[in-house]
Formats: sequence, structure tokens, C-alpha cells
Amino acid sequence: MIRINRTNSDDPDFVKLVRELDEYLAICDGDEHGFYDQFNKLDKIKHVVVLYAENEAVACGAIKEYAPGVMEIKRMFVKPEARNKGYASKILIILELWAKELGYDRCILETGLRQIEAIGLYSRNNYKVIKNYGPYKGMPNSKCYAKDL
Repeated sequence: MIRINRTNSDDPDFVKLVRELDEYLAICDGDEHGFYDQFNKLDKIKHVVVLYAENEAVACGAIKEYAPGVMEIKRMFVKPEARNKGYASKILIILELWAKELGYDRCILETGLRQIEAIGLYSRNNYKVIKNYGPYKGMPNSKCYAKDL
């Protein structure tokens, strides 16, 4: 059974999943992890989704305002043992709906070139590659996407 909970960054299950995400990214990002990590602080995230499978928190994602009308997708993660079940796409859909409910008409995001699974996820969900924005300008290992809602 799957349950999806809308919450915020104080949610203990979200915090636990993000710790696992950060451990994973520290390995993948290598020397660049410190740079990327500064843009992923939890205290600024008010809109969080946690997905539960059989009452265990196995996936998460969040949105935060980037600019008027634009939400940024943040902190997408699925535990390795729960991957390839469509959970990340479910979270993306919920985040997009939530953004629309809040009056936003576009979502943007950044992922790393080493995040092959994430690149596939965003492409499958109709996100289009855009020029690197904001802090990711000039970062050769960043790939940015956008989707009009």
C-alpha cells in the first residue's frame, strides 16, 4: 500500500530520507558536494512530499519558490531498494499539482550529469533542458530543466 503525505521540512521522515540523499550525493558529487550542498538547506523548504510504501518512508521531494510564478524542485530521492517502482514520478506529479494549487505555472530544477536515473526521470516526465540558472551557471556538471504546468 502506498501513501503520500504533504508536509514540511521539519517532518522527521523527510529529514531521515534527506540524510540518506546527502550521503549518496557526497559520493556522487565528490569534490563538488560542498558547492551543491549549500543550496539544499532544509530550513527554507515549506512544501515537502513523503511517499510511504507499507508504512515505511521510502521517497521524498520538495518545492520552494525560486521566482514569482516559478517553483524549484528540490530534494528528490528514492531509497535504492524502492527504485524502479514509479515512486519518483508519483512525487513529481504531486509536487507539480501542489505548485499549481499555490498559483505557480512553472517548475525548474537542477541535477548532476552523474545522476543518470534523475536525468531519465525528468525526461520521461516532460521536463526540457534549459540553460543553467542562478547558482548553477558555469557549473559543467549541472544540468537544468524546466516544465510549464
